[in-house]
Amino acid sequence: MRKRILLCLLVLLASSISGAAQQAQMQPLTFWYGYTVNPGKEEQFLDLVKTVGAPVRDKMMADGVVLAWGIQAPLLRMPGGHTHLIWYVVADWSGVEKVTMAMQAQITKLNEEAAKTGVTKKGAPGGQTVTARILEAADMSKTHDYLTRDLIFVVPSTAPPAGLLPYTRFNFVKAKPGKGAELRKAWEKYNKPVLDKLFADGVILAYGFAVEEVRTDGDFTHFAWYDAKEMSAFDKVRNAFLADREHRSQEEQNAITELFNSLVDADASRSEVTRAIIFKVAQMK
Repeated sequence: MRKRILLCLLVLLASSISGAAQQAQMQPLTFWYGYTVNPGKEEQFLDLVKTVGAPVRDKMMADGVVLAWGIQAPLLRMPGGHTHLIWYVVADWSGVEKVTMAMQAQITKLNEEAAKTGVTKKGAPGGQTVTARILEAADMSKTHDYLTRDLIFVVPSTAPPAGLLPYTRFNFVKAKPGKGAELRKAWEKYNKPVLDKLFADGVILAYGFAVEEVRTDGDFTHFAWYDAKEMSAFDKVRNAFLADREHRSQEEQNAITELFNSLVDADASRSEVTRAIIFKVAQMK
């Protein structure tokens, strides 16, 4: 599902949020639930998202805790890969705690209702609990949660249009030991200006450069992401990076390539594209 990428194109998705005035200071956390939905159970899985998790995240958004949330499906399938990603964005760890506690309370409440009434709110047969429905819909042994932090976070100052379901491209890289800080500096020097121009021109909707806040995966250390309204933007991003490199002297092009080669494990670089199924963003006050 992830494809090797050119080292000079360390650019990238996940989640555009309004609040450009706070971009420079804001380094939000994103909680990702990676699920593998069982064959033929996508409708049941999405129903669970909409009836169990969505009310909690919507309430948290109304309360100013959740900044954005959604569900995405990978464009490319891969053996062993997740079929769906549920995510939400919060400002800090206290937000993670509030959402986690609220979700636990929601599941407990719905399970108790099923036990008392014999049916769930959605009328599942035999008083089937939410927990049982989740186990039917997804292979929980393959679930992988991630908590990431955006070190660089560039987003529009207003909420996106209603009904927008963007594509997100992620580029994952693995920094060599002790090279994380240098990688960020190189990325900001050579890649951020290109993305800033694409953002200003409306080619991409938002972008960021992130790391795992809690390290659970040894396959990558950093990833860049960008959101786009349509996939044609991916060609424009590629062309913008090629143009940026080509206008430089051959000596400078070689130096940039050598720099990134010295900072990352080229064989570990991967890319991924997802399409939003649900995409909600809070209006910043």
